[in-house]
Amino acid sequence: MAAAQAGDRRAYERVLADSVALIRAVARRHGVATDALDDVVQETLLTVHRVRHTYDPARSYDAWLSAIAGRRAIDALRSHGRRDRRELHDEFALDQHPDRDDASMDAERRQQARRLREAIAQLPPGQREAVEQLGLREQSLAEAAAQTGRNAGALKVNLHRALKALRGRLHGDD
Repeated sequence: MAAAQAGDRRAYERVLADSVALIRAVARRHGVATDALDDVVQETLLTVHRVRHTYDPARSYDAWLSAIAGRRAIDALRSHGRRDRRELHDEFALDQHPDRDDASMDAERRQQARRLREAIAQLPPGQREAVEQLGLREQSLAEAAAQTGRNAGALKVNLHRALKALRGRLHGDD
């Protein structure tokens, strides 16, 4: 976003495209219905465009974007709540058609996986090793300790610190 603020059009297009997955995730966490997700994404991207000058490059872009997406999600829920008083819904039909058939879900999953890989790659070596052994390869503490030559306590501490760092990077909980 900092490059986009400086006038780099490609960077701006890339940051907007990469933001969609996070916006959808924030909207889902707020309870926005599947059929309203695209509206929240559009409203959030429009807001980002209008207020992009307020982004501070020294701070987390994901946290800034999450705050905006959260506000747009709440706006959508309020609007939907007003409509719900006038409309009838078939809850059984909604349950029978979950959003797993949503065309953008695969792209969103790939984007989330890429972001996770990038965040793991940025971890210090000890933390990265703990995540790879215990989280990704699903080894027990004893197996990971034997394979890495490190004690179980050090692996647990590194895993805890790594998960905290990843949460901060991916969800803006710095």
